[in-house]
Amino acid sequence: MNSATASPLRPRRPAWAGRNYSLLALAAFVTTLGSNGALIASAFAVLETGGDGGDVGLVAASRTLTLVLFLLVGGAVADRLPRHHVMVAANALNFLSQGAFALLVLTGKPELWQMMLLSALGGTGQAFFNPAAEGMLMSSVDREQASRAFALFRMAMSGAAVGGAALGGAMVAAVGPGWVLAVDAVAFAVAGALRSFLDVSHIAPREPGGGLLADMRDGWQEFIGRPWLWGVVAQFSVVVAVVGAADAVFGPLVARDSLGGPGPWGLALGAFGVGTVAGAFLMMRWKPRRLLLAGTLCVFPLALPSAALAVPVPLAVLVCVMFVSGVTIEVFSVSWMTALHQEIPEDKLSRVSAYDWFGSVAMVPVATALAGPAEAAFGLTPALWGCAALVVVATGAVLFVPEVRRLTRRPDTVEPPCPNSSQPIPKEPPGGSGDGTASSSRTGLALPVKRRS
Repeated sequence: MNSATASPLRPRRPAWAGRNYSLLALAAFVTTLGSNGALIASAFAVLETGGDGGDVGLVAASRTLTLVLFLLVGGAVADRLPRHHVMVAANALNFLSQGAFALLVLTGKPELWQMMLLSALGGTGQAFFNPAAEGMLMSSVDREQASRAFALFRMAMSGAAVGGAALGGAMVAAVGPGWVLAVDAVAFAVAGALRSFLDVSHIAPREPGGGLLADMRDGWQEFIGRPWLWGVVAQFSVVVAVVGAADAVFGPLVARDSLGGPGPWGLALGAFGVGTVAGAFLMMRWKPRRLLLAGTLCVFPLALPSAALAVPVPLAVLVCVMFVSGVTIEVFSVSWMTALHQEIPEDKLSRVSAYDWFGSVAMVPVATALAGPAEAAFGLTPALWGCAALVVVATGAVLFVPEVRRLTRRPDTVEPPCPNSSQPIPKEPPGGSGDGTASSSRTGLALPVKRRS
């Protein structure tokens, strides 16, 4: 039924929330719900087999290592093939790998190498999925409603994160990590089925190129020519690495020793999710003129959770800290997605997204693999204080990039509204002096702290 003629007894879907956007949001909600529980479950699955912090870090690093290795190829493939086909195939791989992980945990005592191998397969699927998903999402809305659409999308994801983390922590405590991993596998299967119905007919066929390497070089030129883009990605190569180490390795250790186990840690992660819901709600109403300046200033509070764990503070204080950091990172996330949608040509979205993801997560395997040895060498508290300090230093440094301070949101009136939300409005070609005005698009993701979707 067309939204314009919907029954007055039924809430109307916004005109810009077309079929693709709705399918993408629903599928991402399902997988986010499962993956936030699986994040807790995988860490405690390793600990329950007698592993230590170093083993947790190795399993987490295995996933991120293959993610980094295949991201650039995944971005090039997603700009050459129908993006929904790439997404469905990646979901199928994640379903199989996570299902096998769950089966091992439920039927016996999995070996460390088995958990590392299955985690690596999951990372491979994610490497192909992420660039295709971001390109597909950004092509599903027009510029006039982009900020609101991204905020609503992330609000749904954040709501799923709240439920997934809280439910996952409770389920790990009640029935063990194996069942939580099994639920995550089913979530991938359901999401893949939903994504198979996406419509890509509105996306113009790609011009034949010189192969994957040529496409990757083309994406690199688009990426490196925008100082705001590579500057923020360099910042997040540090931020995502240390936050990932704190969440995947140090957090569960503090939870086990000082907070009471997986339940309280799941509650703390759930508070972060509640904060992101609040932040997304804020961004549906607030449109900061200087997109990246406002967003970057809101990255500083990401240092607070590591500092709180280092003390460690009581659970109630940790929950408040996680909530605040969730609110502020969502301001960055929506601002970042809006900047990418505004500045990057549609036919290069997946490749640029791949470089964004690659730079943002490239250091995560190193950080998670070294987290255990760092904790053994320096102690858990100094390691967490180091994480907090690195977030502050990296975020302060990127503010010295002029384009980060000057990039300005273009007025919604620059282009007419799209009559059909499945028909994207062509973007202006990149060019200009980089002064951050509406006429200069050469000024220029997580990335926010990225989550699986």
